Amino acid sequence: MQTIFEKLDQQILLSPEESQLIQSVQSVCRDLIEPNAKKYDETGEFPWENIQAINALGLNAMFIPEEYGGARLSYTSYLYCVREISKACASTGIIWATNFHGMKPIIDFGNEEQKQRLLPRIAEGGIGSLAITEPHAGSDATGMRLSFTPDGDDIIVNGNKIFISNGDVADLYLLFGKWSEISGSKESISAIVFEKGTPGFEVLGTEKKMGHHAASTASISFNNCRVPRKNLLCNPGDGLKILLSSLNKSRPSVAAHALGIARAAFEDGVNYINERQQSGKKIIEFQGIQFQLADLASELYLCENLLWSIAHAVDKGMTNFGTEASILKYRATDAAMKITNEVVGLFGGYGYCQDYRAERLMRDAKITQIWEGTNHIHRQLVGRHFYKK
Repeated sequence: MQTIFEKLDQQILLSPEESQLIQSVQSVCRDLIEPNAKKYDETGEFPWENIQAINALGLNAMFIPEEYGGARLSYTSYLYCVREISKACASTGIIWATNFHGMKPIIDFGNEEQKQRLLPRIAEGGIGSLAITEPHAGSDATGMRLSFTPDGDDIIVNGNKIFISNGDVADLYLLFGKWSEISGSKESISAIVFEKGTPGFEVLGTEKKMGHHAASTASISFNNCRVPRKNLLCNPGDGLKILLSSLNKSRPSVAAHALGIARAAFEDGVNYINERQQSGKKIIEFQGIQFQLADLASELYLCENLLWSIAHAVDKGMTNFGTEASILKYRATDAAMKITNEVVGLFGGYGYCQDYRAERLMRDAKITQIWEGTNHIHRQLVGRHFYKK
């Protein structure tokens, strides 16, 4: 008998080409990425083998237009891939998803010269990064202090960024800072594409994190880095609109990432309580466990439904979906934390041990409530939506 989640997956609107790609992704996840996940979690090494396998499928090309070396597919299929890869290995999932987070604004806001010059590098398997957060600017990006100073045909970059996904391995960075000749915390925000190998750039270190051990999170420094002015996206001061557009598209991606973790934990929990016995009965036969399982399944099912609803709406042309993205982000990531936490409990003492991946999935789930805007911020954004001025 099909589960409700298998039936839900079959209802996702994909083209034949996209369905075939998803099957290839699932195969790589099953044969390579999932078996590697425990090793990379233990060593903390960057999962180059997994990234090479993803690149062998040409997966970066799915969000790059054909005229720039890609084979652009739907936003729905992208989110499906994020969920599947994250289900197999959360670290690999966020590494790959960050390529989209950082490079999608070049597609949306870049000029023709920028697209022709930069996007083929990503389509061919390059790694992207989105550099926003600073020591004094977390969820409130207007507090950033990194500076862009115009100097003829160049821009001089000075400052630091922290908690940057792919920060030590990226080929291209979408970098946000303040334009020196514009006043105002919002009005001065601007965006440039920063290229690997630019003199004055330094990786200060990488974080030792609770989870996502194989996904690098770096502190990076810019010391009088000279960037061609042709790498400026739009005009000085246009950074805030670029930033908000980027986050609206990346927040459903974070939700898909969290739901991949949640789906893995839920399936592990279901399998375990169908096999493990207590007092002569399978654990799943106890009514209290059935009620608990029903609550977890309901939350997961509703969040996945919302994910695909928003994905389909975006594919049909919806552009103003910031509030919907916030609802999805905080509900999906809260669900991932709840599901992984309770699945650890279903495993009993084994859930607290590294022999089972339930422990790892719970550690990996926590950050999803924090990055791309903390869930406290998203609740505030949703609440403000109903404020009548």
